[in-house]
Amino acid sequence: MEQKELIEKITEEVLKRLQAVGGKEQGVAPGVGGIINVPADLVKYIDHTQLKPEATKEQIEQLCKEAREYGFYAVCVNTTWVAYCAKLLRGSGVKIACVIGFPLGAMDSRAKAFEARRAIEDGADEIDMVINVGALKSRDLKLVEEDIRAVSRACRATTILKVIIETCLLTDEEKVLASQISKKAGAHYVKTSTGFGEAGATAHDVALIRRTVGPEMGIKAAGGIRTFEDAKLMIESGATRLGTSSSVKIVTGAESEEKY
Repeated sequence: MEQKELIEKITEEVLKRLQAVGGKEQGVAPGVGGIINVPADLVKYIDHTQLKPEATKEQIEQLCKEAREYGFYAVCVNTTWVAYCAKLLRGSGVKIACVIGFPLGAMDSRAKAFEARRAIEDGADEIDMVINVGALKSRDLKLVEEDIRAVSRACRATTILKVIIETCLLTDEEKVLASQISKKAGAHYVKTSTGFGEAGATAHDVALIRRTVGPEMGIKAAGGIRTFEDAKLMIESGATRLGTSSSVKIVTGAESEEKY
């Protein structure tokens, strides 16, 4: 099947799924290992996130404190904070995720691999890397794959690799290509967004990625997830992890003005 026909087929199925789940109180979506129910308690889906360049030590301490208190799956931070988070979260069961090549993805692959290795040495359990978006849009698909593989090789056997494709910069065809390449290169998750682009996760994009990668691969929806309803819709559409700085407000029902 040609790429254009594949995109049309996937998009049609995505729209059908979104129409099907849109009016339900309790939705289901394909997830890793099969069908998942949207849970009342979202904490184990959440990567509690603080990626602002101006984030202070006190804000990172608060992030880790909240992750412990609420039982979020992981914290997600810039690499400079990984060792400190590992110290604060020791024995808590909360994982440490960090971003690589962030937020642009336009760094040399060797630099990304070095950053990943150092983060893992400092205690990172999961790596969220940004793809080379310019290479994808130039149709240099070999470079895109080699970039992901360079970071994958830097990861230990127990380290989870998520590939951020920055959906707001891509066409649907490019989103499919990026997802296919991420899967081929050995990533464990496709992640929608950095949260620093023009837009974040959408139900359409999550469902499109799910249809592309199948049920066995993880999808992390990130960017603009501020409410319980936002979170539920992402899971209904196929997400198996959520990246958000509004985590506490999502699980408590408070209002949030955060972007990521």
